[in-house]
Amino acid sequence: MFGNTIAMSGKALDYLWKKQEITSENIANVDTPRYKRKSVSFEETFRNKLQAASQSHNQSAMRNAINSSAYLEYEVTDSARVDENNVNMDYEYTELARTALHYQYLLQSVNGDIARYRSVIKG
Repeated sequence: MFGNTIAMSGKALDYLWKKQEITSENIANVDTPRYKRKSVSFEETFRNKLQAASQSHNQSAMRNAINSSAYLEYEVTDSARVDENNVNMDYEYTELARTALHYQYLLQSVNGDIARYRSVIKG
């Protein structure tokens, strides 16, 4: 009935939440010697799975692509600092702000979808 919009948004919101956590952890460890910043990837893999599923024109393939998608957390190993810590505060704060805005936009989009469904149900 509702299509895949809310399920896709849910996966994206989970990823963005994890990205906020990882970015906050990086910021908290800016002065920790030998700390390697962490990052998380999701978008490209999610996009590829959705494109492959949409080409099959099969609704269950699309649901499976959404449900099987997950983020990947990894460590970035390059370092230019003497203490071997590679956290760049400018980058981390930019990512924190970008992720927060993306999260808020996506949440507003889901709320808008739900409001439209509510108005259709009420008549």
